[in-house]
Amino acid sequence: MQAQEALRKYFGHEAFRPGQEVMVNALTHHRDALGVMPTGAGKSMCYQVPALMMPGVAIVISPLISLMADQVAALKSAGVPAAYLNSSLTPRQMELAMQRARQGAYKIIYVAPERLETPSFQAMAQSMPISLLAVDEAHCVSQWGQDFRPVYLRIADFVDSLPTRPVLGAFTATATERVRQDIIRLLRLQNPETVTTGFDRPNLYFEVIRPKNRDAALMDILRRKRGESGIVYCATRKAVEQVCDNLIRAGIDATRYHAGLSDEERKENQEKFQYDTCPVMVATNAFGMGIDKSNVRFVIHYQMPRSMEAYYQEAGRAGRDGEAAECILLYNGSDIFTAKWMIEHTEPNENMTAAEQSAVRYQDMNRLNRMVDYCTKPGCLRAFILRYFGENTAQDCGHCSACCGARYGEAEEIARQRRRGADGAHLGQQATAEKIGSIGKIEAPAGGDLFEQLRQVRMALAKLHHVPPYIICNDATLTEMARRKPETLDGMRSVSGMGEIKTARYGEAFLGAIRPYVAQERKMKANVKLLAERAQSAAFRNPVRTAPKPMPPKPVYTPPPAPVIPDIDWDNLSDPEVLSDAYLSGLTIREMSQKSGLSESWLREKLRSMDLIF
Repeated sequence: MQAQEALRKYFGHEAFRPGQEVMVNALTHHRDALGVMPTGAGKSMCYQVPALMMPGVAIVISPLISLMADQVAALKSAGVPAAYLNSSLTPRQMELAMQRARQGAYKIIYVAPERLETPSFQAMAQSMPISLLAVDEAHCVSQWGQDFRPVYLRIADFVDSLPTRPVLGAFTATATERVRQDIIRLLRLQNPETVTTGFDRPNLYFEVIRPKNRDAALMDILRRKRGESGIVYCATRKAVEQVCDNLIRAGIDATRYHAGLSDEERKENQEKFQYDTCPVMVATNAFGMGIDKSNVRFVIHYQMPRSMEAYYQEAGRAGRDGEAAECILLYNGSDIFTAKWMIEHTEPNENMTAAEQSAVRYQDMNRLNRMVDYCTKPGCLRAFILRYFGENTAQDCGHCSACCGARYGEAEEIARQRRRGADGAHLGQQATAEKIGSIGKIEAPAGGDLFEQLRQVRMALAKLHHVPPYIICNDATLTEMARRKPETLDGMRSVSGMGEIKTARYGEAFLGAIRPYVAQERKMKANVKLLAERAQSAAFRNPVRTAPKPMPPKPVYTPPPAPVIPDIDWDNLSDPEVLSDAYLSGLTIREMSQKSGLSESWLREKLRSMDLIF
């Protein structure tokens, strides 16, 4: 199987992103490779495609269980046989998974670095052909990286213990030159192909706010983004608890995540976030590394993090699908003292000498100073980030608060329209609820624009298959689907992100929403054309004969009077009586959404339940 064929068949993409093809070619030709690529640039594709092309099984070393579960679910959804081996499995599940692995049932197996040291895994690795070994979050091998994990230092010894050395690939999103050299040296990469695609994420909008009241500013932002998925990062567990409680009291569906919670509660809360039951996650930096949720539309830092590395990695969890997303930092001078205290009270690392620990603490303080510079100094925020990571940029980006002078939420409607797709149609038709293909439990939703209908189909599919919605497909795929409106399975295959396997599994469900929408669209266009033809025919048969009149003077344009906005209590629009008055006064759903901060989809459903729309 060739690389392009695997990319198209399993992942639904016609072309590689920058840097991916170079990495794929290196690994498939048995040359070690190091990829430094920002979050959302498609690092996983660099080892997943070679794994499908090469004989044997690929081992992927990943630091967090959450990433393994997400990646394996996504691979299975795309038709790739994959598994993970970690502590979340019962002894019986582990035994069965390892038995199937020995039988060659998988092409890709995800493991934690600690798993490499267990006798059972070592014995299995000795007996099966390993095509490649991929090390994700490879910066964890360096004590100069922001997430040093001593167990990563022993990966190279595991590789040396294998009967045949597989090709190695190392991947990270954020690494300074010093950390990159550590990765090559400590993982013992041999003459690696090194690819650095650049750190810029053009779809992300960066903003720093210095609010008088941080809680009020956060609440204002979240009201504007009601219905969207996002993360709010706090520096301490105490702040997480306070912020989450405040949001819940304000009626925002939020949940929490920090190291002080039980494993069971962390898992439950993470699933609420992944399945969009609670679209807002309030968390410390314990949450996020390896989170593969593609439809995160915003990341808000309630407090300043301790370094640019940490900030950019956390902010980069927004907009992984390539669609517009916002990264907002709420800065207060007191954040400096909190960060300094946390650096000074960091647990000593037993793997370092006193001199090394002192050097690391000194570097941590320097990183904090640069983070403060980002929050306080004038100039383009994106340019500051890129310069920090070693990229030269001569011009301002025009897409951050420093360049635009914008306040939060001003670009909200533009971002929302980008996600809707180019057609922007709002037919509001009554799509008949009909059974779809072989998936009899899923019905095409009625009303709303096509993008919203496709989102509802995706949610129904996710519930049916017990996976998060973004595993079915991401928002970028839905946007393209809404723009192109395919009416056949062949057309659906050409939508980026679908591919053969996903089209076979989910294509008919999406087509069940698209076809009636397109039929209604054609009917409306035909009616307009017919009326125009009739008007033209009548004018031809019965011409009005009048004496020519002198041309009147060119009228002076007078703008129409501004619309009269009714006196509505926008803060209480969720009250049925207030909502009814607002809608019956002639305001559109979009105007009500803009005034109140409530989402259009919520307003539409509420009005439908009140029998004001159908």
